[in-house]
Amino acid sequence: MLFHSSIRKELARSFGATLVVLVTIVMTMMLIRTLGQASRGSVNPSDVMVVMAYTVLGHLPTILTLSLFIAIVGTLSRMYRDSEMVIWFASGRGLASFLGPLFRFAWPVLLVIALLALVVWPWSNQQTQDMKDRFEKRGDLERIAPGQFQESASGSRVFFIEKESPNNKTGQNVFISATERGKEAVTSARSGRVEIIGEDNFLLLSIGQRLESTIGETDLKISDFAEYGTKVGADSLGAQEDAPAKSLSTLALLMAPTRFNLGELAWRIGLALAAMNFVVIAVAVSSVNPRAGRGGSMIFALFSFVVYYNLLNLGQSWIGAGRISFSGFLLALHGGVLALGLLWLGKRHNNWFLRRPARQPVASEAGA
Repeated sequence: MLFHSSIRKELARSFGATLVVLVTIVMTMMLIRTLGQASRGSVNPSDVMVVMAYTVLGHLPTILTLSLFIAIVGTLSRMYRDSEMVIWFASGRGLASFLGPLFRFAWPVLLVIALLALVVWPWSNQQTQDMKDRFEKRGDLERIAPGQFQESASGSRVFFIEKESPNNKTGQNVFISATERGKEAVTSARSGRVEIIGEDNFLLLSIGQRLESTIGETDLKISDFAEYGTKVGADSLGAQEDAPAKSLSTLALLMAPTRFNLGELAWRIGLALAAMNFVVIAVAVSSVNPRAGRGGSMIFALFSFVVYYNLLNLGQSWIGAGRISFSGFLLALHGGVLALGLLWLGKRHNNWFLRRPARQPVASEAGA
């Protein structure tokens, strides 16, 4: 049918272009963020692109929802601006009749959003967390890189070497700063080498100086040495904390319905419900007011998206704090938004107007 096909073709073009732009923007932002984490030592620099890919994959539900929303609002607003809506309305098509072709176009996208939110989001978070944990569990020797200050896994020592040999066993101009047992020590040496003694790794320093002081006191002990050895290796990080809720699978959240897990589950389900509600909202808000400019409806649509998305995050924190129930939040937010969107759509479809009651003329009193 011409009505359905014309709308779906334009939606496909607009949705594809918007998706490419948004993915490019998000990838740039995530790359800058991941590079910052790598510079702080939270992420392995060689894994920057992998971490960025997992992060963007986890944000795809939001990107797809926003792309679909912008595509619908932009397409319908363009039809209003070019007077195509007048033609469809004159042929007997009301505004509510646009829901059919819009949902026929959007249902595969809505299904992908639901799968991404319920399955891919926790998986990508788990992969990213595993990579960060493996990087944090490295031994001291694995952390040392030429020309960089590197912190040990426990955070008690900082290493620096100027140059490294091809076999990664010796280095020149070694610097070590350590804080242990209430004392601070700074050790510098002309060279250093790694030797295995028994089952332990030792860093043997040659021709250097060691400055040692007690924290909170003014004493300072300076000693020169021809050779000095310190034990290095994998630091014990202790028992790891429980995995965060965002890294747990949806089935695991259902099996352990704690407040924080229910908050995360409400957020995931909310992404899928919000995507469906945005289709209704997009039809209701799409219009062109010549006095407000061409971008008036788009600005309002983006504002409503930001408010709705922030309410999702707020509801997640409220459920975690026990201020609202899981089912109550889903019904109040998503059910309320759907009812408001349908009411607004019905108002525009049936041309309902709120009129003030006509004022009755006041009869003048007859003069005595």
